[in-house]
Amino acid sequence: MNLTPSRMLVLLLAALIAAGCATHTVRTTAYEPVVIDTDVIPEELLMDVGVAVFNPGLDEIASEDEEVVNHQIRLAESRYAPYLLAETLIRSANWGIVYVMPNDASPMDIRVEGTVLRSTGESMTMRVRVSDATGRHWYTREYEEEISQFSYEPGQRAQNDPFQTLYNSIANDLLAYRKANVSDGQIAEIRAVAEMRFARRFSPEAFDGYLLETSEGRYALASLPAESDPALRRIREIRERDYMFLDTVQEYYSGFSREMREPYDSWREQSYHQTLALRELEDNARRRFILGAAAVLGGLAVAKQGGSGDYASQVGSSVAVGAGAYLIKSGFGKQAEARIHMASLEEMGAALEGEVAPRVISLQDQTITLTGTVEEQYEQWREILADLYAIERGDLPSATTTN
Repeated sequence: MNLTPSRMLVLLLAALIAAGCATHTVRTTAYEPVVIDTDVIPEELLMDVGVAVFNPGLDEIASEDEEVVNHQIRLAESRYAPYLLAETLIRSANWGIVYVMPNDASPMDIRVEGTVLRSTGESMTMRVRVSDATGRHWYTREYEEEISQFSYEPGQRAQNDPFQTLYNSIANDLLAYRKANVSDGQIAEIRAVAEMRFARRFSPEAFDGYLLETSEGRYALASLPAESDPALRRIREIRERDYMFLDTVQEYYSGFSREMREPYDSWREQSYHQTLALRELEDNARRRFILGAAAVLGGLAVAKQGGSGDYASQVGSSVAVGAGAYLIKSGFGKQAEARIHMASLEEMGAALEGEVAPRVISLQDQTITLTGTVEEQYEQWREILADLYAIERGDLPSATTTN
């Protein structure tokens, strides 16, 4: 059978479209377990870790993600992700106390800060910065993970977060850095500096002389107070109360994460499918535009070459032009369908924000009412601690009730 150029063009376009619509992507994820240090570490050398509430990264959103990122979800993730990381560090048993910190008011031995750079049901990227109480910067690294549909199977979700490997990698890097770069003597100094920085915030006149601070924000010990110093004893009592409140704060983050997990995992699984569908639609639309334009130009070229006397060429070119026009129109339709998917993601994000709204924390052992977000409540608590310290020193009259 002889095929005219126009017929060959139409058949080629049809074959290309059929082949293009059949493509799909499969991803697998290698699971990295948490490393547990086999060395026996004395309790006085177990470093405490403060995981800061993450930066949601709203000012670093990639241009290709701007239309699909929901700001409310990012804000929720900035509280959810550090809790998962803190839980991972606790399970590793490589550290002392591990807290999610509402702010930097209480210096910890190690401070872990994070920024959410990308988060979809399919992939997650975070930037993590680690430093210690002396102001020494340990490292800044980016972590990225892409997962497959397997991560959303009920059995897998019951065991781990779909992106648990990312948190395991962060925990393993933190341990590896400490073992390779921080000596026992440095650990002792870091822990002492953290205590003196805490003490100086409550009584600078009593503890300023024990710390040296550089213009770059680094700290070093000038000396240490005697263990029998009454001011040090009071500070340690205040710090224990601060830890007690931070325990309450962890209950908040734990409850927040429990409430968030089911709707968030559901949203992420839907987002995973929506993201794949969105990419397929965008690729499909792009193919249709390209192939449609090629068909129109090819059809016009055939018509020009065939001349007015070649009826078959004229018909073939008309079919090619018509097919190309249909493909271009279809491409516009696919883009509209993609916008519907993006709107669906926004709606799911708005619904999720309602599920994880912050709640008020009430302290049960004191007649104190703290209101606002957990960060605002912690600021109020710090003021109360300062008053308690002043009362114990005799600087303020005693008060049993604070509202």
